Amino acid sequence: MLRILLFLATNLAVMIMAGLIMNILGIGSTFSHGQQQLGPLLVLCFLWGSLGSLISLALSKWLARKATGAEIIAQPSNEAERWLLSTVADLAERAGIQMPEVAVFVSAQSNAFATGWNRNDAMVAVSTGLLQRMSRDEIRAVLGHEIGHVANGDMVTLALIQGILNAFVMFFARIIGNFVDRSVFNNESDAPGIAYYVTSMIGDVVLGLLANIILMWFSRYREFRADAAGAQLAGRNSMISALERLQHEQGLPDPMPQDMHALAITEGQHEGFSLAALLASHPPLQARIQALQALR
Repeated sequence: MLRILLFLATNLAVMIMAGLIMNILGIGSTFSHGQQQLGPLLVLCFLWGSLGSLISLALSKWLARKATGAEIIAQPSNEAERWLLSTVADLAERAGIQMPEVAVFVSAQSNAFATGWNRNDAMVAVSTGLLQRMSRDEIRAVLGHEIGHVANGDMVTLALIQGILNAFVMFFARIIGNFVDRSVFNNESDAPGIAYYVTSMIGDVVLGLLANIILMWFSRYREFRADAAGAQLAGRNSMISALERLQHEQGLPDPMPQDMHALAITEGQHEGFSLAALLASHPPLQARIQALQALR
């Protein structure tokens, strides 16, 4: 979940800033004789909307390292690090990707993530808690899951989907802004009024949050795919065992600070139809275990 949160936060910040710049400079208004020009507006929104997702993707490794304090293993200093590097190298070769960077970050909770702007320039990181509490077969399965994310090109696909969603968010926010300005505030001048700018900025935020529901659906879908990849690379029983251990940790005293809860791979406890479930980046662990058990 860490890579998703960092990606979304950076993308939302850049998109809001892009929308603000568009409004200040009048770029996004695209009015001609008082009429909103939808064609040019849509093109501009696609150009500006893609900016946030591309920047998020390009900075994904750097952001993840800064957020977690992950340290890249350049030269292994002990047997555990040598095993970790050799395991990632083996899994990467089996998955048909180049060897990603391998990092470890300090966290009492079992956690792991993979990120990077393309499948051959990625980083895989695991927490000290995961290394301490999981067996090597389970660690290998978790690494296989993360390698699966890389091999499937999940971050690139996420960026493409986010770019499209950004474009439509900015486009419809400005259409709504024009409607409020013209119909509610009765602005009859050739130029958009203050209501247009205020409404479109609010629309960027509100519609952006709604768009995240679509993005989170994709995120949950790709977790099932990554679990299947981990099962294929490291064995289905090992992958199930790793998820069951994560499930068991949900009942233990939480070792993570309150503001770090959302970064844990043990997140995803929301079931049924609710706002929390719609905005969850991970499916419930039990659903993931059942999917693996049904895997042929």
